[in-house]
Amino acid sequence: MSNPLHQFEVKQLIPIQVNGIDLSFTNASLFMVLSVICGLGIIWLLIRRQLLIPNTAQSVGEAIFGFLHTTARDCIGDGYEKFFPFIFSVFLMVFFGNFLGLFPYSFTFTSQLAPIGAFALLGTAISVVVGLKTHGLKWFHTFFPAGVPVLMAPIIIPIEIFSFLAKPFSLTVRLVMNMIVGHILLKIIAGFVYSLGAAGVLPLLVVGVLILFETFIALLQAYIYTTLTSIYIGEAVHSH
Repeated sequence: MSNPLHQFEVKQLIPIQVNGIDLSFTNASLFMVLSVICGLGIIWLLIRRQLLIPNTAQSVGEAIFGFLHTTARDCIGDGYEKFFPFIFSVFLMVFFGNFLGLFPYSFTFTSQLAPIGAFALLGTAISVVVGLKTHGLKWFHTFFPAGVPVLMAPIIIPIEIFSFLAKPFSLTVRLVMNMIVGHILLKIIAGFVYSLGAAGVLPLLVVGVLILFETFIALLQAYIYTTLTSIYIGEAVHSH
């Protein structure tokens, strides 16, 4: 059985060097591109025909849109409309990054800290910009809540700053670890089934069930990631 960790190795597909900087196109880059294509393609297929009485495909597309729209509205509140395209894009990117990684010989870029961390940092940067734009310098009161004695400032402010900076880290680690653990488990069980040969028919059904479960986890983790991103932006919008 091959090493289950090999599926997380980033490999060069097209070497690119610019002034000593490695800008190579890797398997991670490929599956990020594929996730964008799949996300745009699926949504286009679902809603390409705007019917007064929606067919099944349009109903599914509207259900997905409506579900994420409601999530963004509930988490962000007033003014959520301007952030919805970002929230919707993050959901599609993360979901297809998780889902495509379930296929044999594919690559799960959502198991890597760099791309997921970049999404988390982008969400954090948006929340900072939104907070400053909405509340001005008063946004910094977020790190020293009203009603707290001034003498507690040396303790409270560092704690609040650390808590704020920990948000993108926790958001990243939660998703990355879920993807790594799930895919390792799937790889190990699939390897055992393969080694059993003809006797592995029944265990193969277990693998099928596990793949369905991992598909559900891919959807759930994308939703959790999107919801938390929405909550962080909502906190910036309505901070006081």
